[in-house]
Amino acid sequence: MTKQVAIVLAGCGVFDGSEIYETTLTLLRLDQLGIGYRCFAPDVEQHHVINHVTQSPVEREARNVLQESARLARGEISPITELNADEFDAVIVPGGFGAAKNLSDFATQGDSMQVLESLKDALAGFKQDAKPIGLMCIAPVMVPRLLGEGIAVTIGHDPAVSGAISAMGGLHRSCSVEDIVVDLEHRVVTTPAYMLATRISEAATGIFKLVDRIDEMME
Repeated sequence: MTKQVAIVLAGCGVFDGSEIYETTLTLLRLDQLGIGYRCFAPDVEQHHVINHVTQSPVEREARNVLQESARLARGEISPITELNADEFDAVIVPGGFGAAKNLSDFATQGDSMQVLESLKDALAGFKQDAKPIGLMCIAPVMVPRLLGEGIAVTIGHDPAVSGAISAMGGLHRSCSVEDIVVDLEHRVVTTPAYMLATRISEAATGIFKLVDRIDEMME
């Protein structure tokens, strides 16, 4: 039976949703390895909408996270409430500020952040069954709230974000853009991606390593 991975999205676009390159590279590598996947996203309103030309908020405009995520998934997507860990061998959460704005409130609350309950509920089964969980870019900042304290993760080496992870009880490990951090005990794999990447090829190296390691851990 083909391995199956759930992908959790947070919108479409680096500044207010899921990072498009990170998501695409993840799906590409899964497909290259012959691994099946299915995308999910919360059916909620975005924190705000960003004009990606000016990088400024757009006043009086609202968008739905599930509908925006469907752009990345070419329409093949389901509400996160339908994500059942029993149907998948692993889960991966790409980065982008949607992780800090839509899946959590880290962007405004820092280390007092809370994560979306529907996301926490969806990932609980993966944690309970010790199935691999991959996160990239800013998304690992959610790990202490999502999966518990004492889990080693990386966002690269940003002092403010790594400090917030530590303040919430997480264990931050500095990491280069091309590498990954693996917490074998908790089955969590993370990589900095566009927290550090300056080119898509740099992001690809670390993301491919993350997916490859997830693949190994699903054996």
